[in-house]
Amino acid sequence: MTLLRLADGRDVQLWEGGDPAGTPVAFLHGCPDTRHAARPGHDAARRAGVRLVAVNRPGYGRSTATATSHAAVADDVAEVADLLGIGRFAVLGMSVGGPHALACAARHPDRVTRVAVVSSPALDPTPPEDAGVGTVADFVERLRPEFAAYVARLAPDDPDDRALAGRFLAQLPEEDRVLLGDDVAAVAAVAASVREALAQHEGYLWDAATLLRPWDFDLADVACPVTLHYGGLDTNHPPRNGAWLAERLADATLTVDEGDGHLGALLAHWDDLLGELAQDRVEHD
Repeated sequence: MTLLRLADGRDVQLWEGGDPAGTPVAFLHGCPDTRHAARPGHDAARRAGVRLVAVNRPGYGRSTATATSHAAVADDVAEVADLLGIGRFAVLGMSVGGPHALACAARHPDRVTRVAVVSSPALDPTPPEDAGVGTVADFVERLRPEFAAYVARLAPDDPDDRALAGRFLAQLPEEDRVLLGDDVAAVAAVAASVREALAQHEGYLWDAATLLRPWDFDLADVACPVTLHYGGLDTNHPPRNGAWLAERLADATLTVDEGDGHLGALLAHWDDLLGELAQDRVEHD
């Protein structure tokens, strides 16, 4: 486990894989999820010559919980890169991590070379009626009891890996369950990821609140090439989200694999995604 201390005293938990001397790629996970989501990409990162750095957002795992936003996370990622001796880097955002990845490019155009967005939400023009009522902190508190009940049902403190992984996987579509696997190593990995993702509640709660609010960055400020990758079977964040983003980005390529679901758009395409992100060798010390 790696913990970095930011200038304001907060800790950021991360995982590094792939080629330590390769092109740096920051990975931003979904919701609720953690740096564990990048681990299946380790071998593909080595093949692509990528140094894969997966960062837990505030409130996930041992990353210090705090009120957050897309812009704040983007600035945290840039500071993490500083601490790791990385100059320019690419970004890969999965699901709810997608807008955070785009925010990195919008806020740090001199450093972010490319972005890949997988199964990402778009800015919903019709958020729930109560999403705009009160402050973001108020919305977080309204979400808290329901999320606490969900965590209690999932029981992440259960030491039985198979039972915990089974409860988590039961929520997923069949095409995603199959990809995550059911051997001992896969079950243990799923259980570890669930435990870390739900160790604190703040990560999910602030992600959810951010998801339902106007974004605090402008897509027009994203100047680098962006790859948008979606699964045709994804009912969580369907391909129409990618089309919405493609219309608003200056340099975007949308790919839809009709046989993929939400997770499959990432898990079945690590080599392609990381190969695209490594097209430009970028600076790192």
